[in-house]
Amino acid sequence: MKLAEALMNRADCQKRIEQLKVRLNRSAKVQEGEHPSEDPKDLFQEMNDTLQELESLMTAINRTNAQTVLHDGVTLADALAKRDILGIRRTMIQEVINAAAIKQDRYSRSEVKFIPTVHIAELQKQVDQYSKAYRELDTGIQEMNWKTELL
Repeated sequence: MKLAEALMNRADCQKRIEQLKVRLNRSAKVQEGEHPSEDPKDLFQEMNDTLQELESLMTAINRTNAQTVLHDGVTLADALAKRDILGIRRTMIQEVINAAAIKQDRYSRSEVKFIPTVHIAELQKQVDQYSKAYRELDTGIQEMNWKTELL
């Protein structure tokens, strides 16, 4: 199985677990004399099976990410961490830009005037650089996910 397939299976397990939680909560109690629409014991068994599958996938994915090396000598795990940090940086700077760019209408000179304390154009250039670096790194990661066999 390719790493990319394992990642898709992991996402499916996570969705299934969320759905099982909802179904379990729905079946947790009924009016006296009624029966639940689904047997909670069956749902718990399905939950346990799905959680075991998820744990197995996560272990294999983590092992594979730690041992797979990209073209530049960086492990896949390190590249994922770098990509996540690039995304956080980009988002934080974009939020500062959004906060600074909010224009407030003033109806008279006596109303408080707000001015940005940051240079929006410079920050936008940083966002663009982080976005480009994120895209390029993500493309390399995705490419490796489809080439790499799960360990």
